[in-house]
Amino acid sequence: MPYEIDKPDEQWRAELTPAEYRVLREAGTEPAFVGEYTDTTTEGVYSCRACGAELFRSDTKFASHCGWPSFYDPKDSDAVEVIEDRSHGMVRTEVRCAKCGSHLGHVFEGEGYPTPTDQRYCINSISLRLSPDEG
Repeated sequence: MPYEIDKPDEQWRAELTPAEYRVLREAGTEPAFVGEYTDTTTEGVYSCRACGAELFRSDTKFASHCGWPSFYDPKDSDAVEVIEDRSHGMVRTEVRCAKCGSHLGHVFEGEGYPTPTDQRYCINSISLRLSPDEG
């Protein structure tokens, strides 16, 4: 899929740390329970660390206790794209930034979480940047 932001691999490597690059551009996963935003309750907007696109609002973040920040809905319906992921011998639904194609995490449905959408967007902290609400 063509993305609004399309950079050569060398440019992504220069702009991102090695850990960010591994997750955002190579679909890696950060270890559970170590991410910067796993337990954050600060109000604001979570954006893509690679391109700055607004992805999730803090009012859709919930404590799933899975080890990664969890949201039940993206900020806008077109903020993320979902793609079937058959890696690691599993079938999952990958979540990517719709603006630059960076890997964010996975979305799961029907797990019984008390959310309005019955979805859990399980997102790597390292793929996000939080802009706190001013107030």
